[in-house]
Amino acid sequence: MKKLLLVCAAGMSTSLLVNKMKDAAKEKGLELEIFALPVSECESVASEVDAVLLGPQVRYQKPQVDAIIEGRVPVEVIDMRDYGTMNGKAVLEKALNLIG
Repeated sequence: MKKLLLVCAAGMSTSLLVNKMKDAAKEKGLELEIFALPVSECESVASEVDAVLLGPQVRYQKPQVDAIIEGRVPVEVIDMRDYGTMNGKAVLEKALNLIG
């Protein structure tokens, strides 16, 4: 099972997006584990995930996350418009493209 990590600040809005992404995955018949954590907890799951998506509000922490992930998996910032509109379908598509 593929695992997607969304990196956030406090987690409130990101947890909403996680739920929208899970709904979109279910519609597609995909089994994915999607969860959100703050950057401070990212290292604890770095070796277990297949892609990391950063909320736009923490885009400035991408170098820190890149250092934790060490190039093992893709790390990208979620499009601000998709995040703002909670477009779980679009964010899921981006994640699926990242993991191939």
